[in-house]
Amino acid sequence: LAGNENEDIIRQLQYRISRLEGVLRLNKMIMESAGKIFATNGKKANFDATVATCKEAGGSIATPRNPGENDAILYFVKYFNIYAYLGIKQSLIPGKFQLLNGAQLNYTNWYSNEPSGKGEE
Repeated sequence: LAGNENEDIIRQLQYRISRLEGVLRLNKMIMESAGKIFATNGKKANFDATVATCKEAGGSIATPRNPGENDAILYFVKYFNIYAYLGIKQSLIPGKFQLLNGAQLNYTNWYSNEPSGKGEE
């Protein structure tokens, strides 16, 4: 395509994406933090289904890496009144946690005496 045609197509795509993001924001389905998009459908699911759905959408299960990302996830938890799965698992050392890929966990925001596995972390 000619240069101007490519630019027109790109502008149209940007406009459509912007409109879709606006609708999803209105429906409380996405949040943004530091350029990352956090999304939910607000439905209950098990951990494996959640991981698979995130992968199918081209993303990964949420793993907060700073207070802003933590707040984006917490927004969904409060809005939908439902717990969120995170991309964190217990390591081989009891009481220590890591990312799903085994990498070190550099950010946590646990309540005192958590995580306890009782859903109040």
